[in-house]
Amino acid sequence: MTINLSDYEAGTKYDGDYSDALAALQERLAHIQVAHIVHKKRAVVLLEGWDAAGKGGIVQRLCTTWDPRNYQVWPIKAPHPEELARHFLWRFWKRLPADGNIAVFDRSWYGRVLVERVEGYAKEADWRRGYDEINEFEAQQVDSGTTIVKLFVHTTQAEQDARLLARLEHPWKRWKTGLEDYRNREKRDAYLDAMTEMFRRTDTRWAPWHAIDGNNKKAARIAALTIVADALEAAVDMTAPPLDPAIEKVARKALGKAK
Repeated sequence: MTINLSDYEAGTKYDGDYSDALAALQERLAHIQVAHIVHKKRAVVLLEGWDAAGKGGIVQRLCTTWDPRNYQVWPIKAPHPEELARHFLWRFWKRLPADGNIAVFDRSWYGRVLVERVEGYAKEADWRRGYDEINEFEAQQVDSGTTIVKLFVHTTQAEQDARLLARLEHPWKRWKTGLEDYRNREKRDAYLDAMTEMFRRTDTRWAPWHAIDGNNKKAARIAALTIVADALEAAVDMTAPPLDPAIEKVARKALGKAK
């Protein structure tokens, strides 16, 4: 599949009651997490996209109703020297979820074919080999029972600039911006080329990409959470866990609520 990011720039407002829709999705996601815990199912949700595209806001709302004991959020930064001394996927293997857990990656192994490619941090032979390595890595996870949901949050240059300026001027948001935001901004065309090839080479049957129009934050959050809920729900038995008769008997007696 070829994803054309220009198809995701309308910035259309969410057509409905945002608060009600968000609350319903979060309740649904809470049930989905319980199903993963009960059935010992693993899942990975990863987000890629432009700086200030809204990935963090999506992650925040995605996890609001989840039990923190059974999910992890991994904000991926530049690799440490210990990580650079190993295969680029090593640091991600360490962060994969255990049975009954969901791992959320705010940026991911796709850095190999995006920032490392564009900024020259990886040799051309290495990032070109990265496509097959990533596809095989994801196939291994899916074959072993892990669901993978891949989101790419897109914004136009104008919308990104407005958000970068808002971060600059808000005293409690300045920590979210840095020199790398502007370094990446100056290479937008190169990043677009890298993204196009990334979609073409890694949009697979077992781990497809989902592009999100991030120009309207509320609509983007609803779209992203819906995609995640649909994918995770389809991969796990959503039958509510039965009540253990022995526990029920003791509990009703203790609580004075015998049938």
